[in-house]
Formats: sequence, C-alpha cells, structure tokens
Amino acid sequence: MQYLCLIYDEEKKMAGMTKSEGDAFMGEYGAFTESVKASGHYIGGNALQPVQTATTVRVRNGKMSTTDGPFAETKEQLGGYYLIEAKDLNDAIQIGSRIPSAKTGCVEVRPIMVFTH
Repeated sequence: MQYLCLIYDEEKKMAGMTKSEGDAFMGEYGAFTESVKASGHYIGGNALQPVQTATTVRVRNGKMSTTDGPFAETKEQLGGYYLIEAKDLNDAIQIGSRIPSAKTGCVEVRPIMVFTH
C-alpha cells in the first residue's frame, strides 16, 4: 500500500540554524533517504520551496482567484514529502518516524486513495 508522508516544520527555525546545524540536519535527511531507498520502501519525494513562494488558487462561481502564500497561516509549514510503499499503516508510521523533521516538527502519514473504474 502507498502512503504519503507530509513533512511539516517551522521555516523560521530552519532558516535560523547555523551552517553546521543545517549541514547536520540535511545530513540526517540524506542518510534517511538512502536508507528508505535501500529498503525498497521509497517511491518518490521532494522538498518544497519556502511557503512565501506558494500561490493558492480558488474558483468560485466560475471565477478564478489567486492569493500569494499558503492556504492558511500555521506555525509549521509543509516543507516536503516522501511517497512510500509500506505493508500497512504501522509499517508506514515506523518509516515516517525516522524522517528527521519528526523530531523538530511533525510528519503526517496518510494512505493514498486508489480509485477503481
């Protein structure tokens, strides 16, 4: 079964890290990514640009509008994701708990919905 691990962290806290702290944190991400690939659970993943680069799109009564920034103001921002293959939710949670931001922010683990025609 596929699961999306959504990574939330505080951009301000990340930006405030010293170079050595940032390098160590990114090193943890590199190690996690290599381990999840080696285990066969990895399907894909990406980091996202900072939240101020986001554009929110809405269509109401057939009219489109856009707003700079995210949908909602939050303490923690969506910073990236991993798409993984896991045998069940417990397996996915175990994998998600190893994502470095689980220690500083949070990781939301959500099953992918499969539509059949």
